[in-house]
Amino acid sequence: MRKDFIALIVLSALGLHSVSAQKANPTAGNAKTYSAVGKKARVFTTAENTNYRLAATDELSFQAAGQPLETQVCVFVDPTHTFQTMLGIGGALTDASAETFAKLPKPQQQELLKAYYSPTDGIGYTLARTSIHSSDFSSGSYTYVADNDKALKTFSVKHDQQYRIPFIKQAIQAAGGKLTMFVSPWSPPAWMKDNHDLLQGGKLLPEFRQSWADYYVKFIKTYEQLGIPIWGLSVQNEPMAKQKWESCIFTAEDERDFIKEYLGPTLQKGGLGDKKLIAWDHNRDLIFQRASTILDDPQAAKYVWGIGYHWYETWTGSGMQFENLKRVAETYPSKNLIFTEGCVEKFDFAQVNEWRLGERYGMSMIGDFNAGTVGWTDWNVLLDETGGPNHVGNFCFAPIIADTRSGKLLYTNAYYYIGHFSKFIRPGAQRISSSSNRDMLQTTAFRNPDGKVAVVVMNNSTNKQPFQLWIKGQGASAVSLPHSIMTLVVN
Repeated sequence: MRKDFIALIVLSALGLHSVSAQKANPTAGNAKTYSAVGKKARVFTTAENTNYRLAATDELSFQAAGQPLETQVCVFVDPTHTFQTMLGIGGALTDASAETFAKLPKPQQQELLKAYYSPTDGIGYTLARTSIHSSDFSSGSYTYVADNDKALKTFSVKHDQQYRIPFIKQAIQAAGGKLTMFVSPWSPPAWMKDNHDLLQGGKLLPEFRQSWADYYVKFIKTYEQLGIPIWGLSVQNEPMAKQKWESCIFTAEDERDFIKEYLGPTLQKGGLGDKKLIAWDHNRDLIFQRASTILDDPQAAKYVWGIGYHWYETWTGSGMQFENLKRVAETYPSKNLIFTEGCVEKFDFAQVNEWRLGERYGMSMIGDFNAGTVGWTDWNVLLDETGGPNHVGNFCFAPIIADTRSGKLLYTNAYYYIGHFSKFIRPGAQRISSSSNRDMLQTTAFRNPDGKVAVVVMNNSTNKQPFQLWIKGQGASAVSLPHSIMTLVVN
């Protein structure tokens, strides 16, 4: 038996299947053969100018279907060719989300928790992120230690115990007692940096590298002692951005050396070597340069579980650069890709019902999964009617907005678009081959641990499009509505 095949089986059992977007594993799991004969597909739809929001809209039957003609619109799915294994889908439990949650009446708090974390009555989130001390989405800047406390003797997360920790605990409970959580710092304390400021970029001073590495360990152990298990961590949020909020610059070489000389060994010595370390945690534009600099160094690479990324390369006028993800996946197939943050910026309360919000999520999630991504994490799960709170005016959209004036929750269509993936594609699912013969229909597909196949089809056009879902010689007739997303679940 080939060694690489054995390795894939082991990785799959550990939930760490290779992210290679090129090398299919046609014999993984029970996917050696597949037949759609006699099967049915339940259709769930969200569509503009309709009342459909994750609505059950149809049940399709498969019939024998031979060679399609060029004139027939098809989505082709082959469950016998499998790729990466799904870690989970979720969103960030920030200070802003927690503070907004605390302002809601109890019934709306319970509504929110069910909407996100119930796999039956909600969209079944299983992944979460939170910050190591403050981010822009906090009401103010803060850290966990007194100034110049290099030994971290004053370390305390008392600040988080008012809003954030209780909120995270409720989310974990709502998710059935388990939530895969990773943590990220936006900046070291000001006194550890060369600009002596939490904000405006700056760099970590060499003499504080060990103290800063110790800080991650303190945070993880403290949160775990308080009943919040931590699955992983990223090295630095957006390490190439000088922001008006908490930020710190790490070049690729800086991050590589910090990982191999300080953070990696410190996690190991602290008994946290099993925590999944995520490098980069910034946009797709520079992802290959960052990944290659770090992962081509064996001493750094041995500590790194995967490469995290955001979608904000669009600030340059660029589109989303999915090809860059594929370059990382094909070059470093033993490492994982994880989407660590995305949101629609420049909040305007008058725009909460705009359809573009959800379509941005659908486009990203399909492109990211097809490039080999194993986990997908939205930014704030909840914000208020201002798009905050945010201490530097960087107001943004969230899938659910709380109007704290009325106590009501407003669901943007982004919530439903995300749900077309998170509700039907569960942890442990394996991506399978899927393609469309028309660019107006974008698609990705997964086979769940229970054997059910979930096929997502998105239509960004203004046209209604009939198509055939074609699986190994069997076809089912479906219709994609204008500006819609649908999930077809094959039993």
